[in-house]
Amino acid sequence: MATTTADISNGLCFRMDTHIWRVMEFLHVKPGKGPAFVRTKIKNLNNGKIVDKTFNSGIAIDVVRIETREYQFLYKDDGYNFMNLDDYEQISIPEVMINAPQFLKEGMKCIVMFNTEDDQPMSCDLPQYVEFAVVYTEPGVRGDTATNATKPAKLDVGVEVRVPLFINEGDTVRVDTTTGHYHERVKK
Repeated sequence: MATTTADISNGLCFRMDTHIWRVMEFLHVKPGKGPAFVRTKIKNLNNGKIVDKTFNSGIAIDVVRIETREYQFLYKDDGYNFMNLDDYEQISIPEVMINAPQFLKEGMKCIVMFNTEDDQPMSCDLPQYVEFAVVYTEPGVRGDTATNATKPAKLDVGVEVRVPLFINEGDTVRVDTTTGHYHERVKK
């Protein structure tokens, strides 16, 4: 059975214009007048570019079969180097294939997607929530509890995020790597 745009779902990978694309978001639209269509946000896995694309419903698409494997981040040089925990094979992945490279920490386990046709890595996804230590932030002032007030905080990986006023140096915070925003303080 051929795959069509009616089968589009989040995470689906397909070939279009000699590139491999991954569906980030989709919406099936059935207007009162005219044919149905699918509105998508897709990511080019070759260069990391994200575009909005609308497909007519029922159009055939060339689905790419993918496989996911768990890898551990080792270090960064020309690329980002990862190791397969099953067979200790090491691979280097370019920055454009990683969803949030600024949040990578040595030893972090990530999910790497491979194209099963040529066994080449296509993308690397960090866990959605990662914990970091706050290495610098301005101290919070007692009684300064305005709703949703935030301040900048530098994390142990060198990234700066906005955190609530009650966060202090030495605290551990959980960050959402998909948005790059503070999620919650981690209780000790």
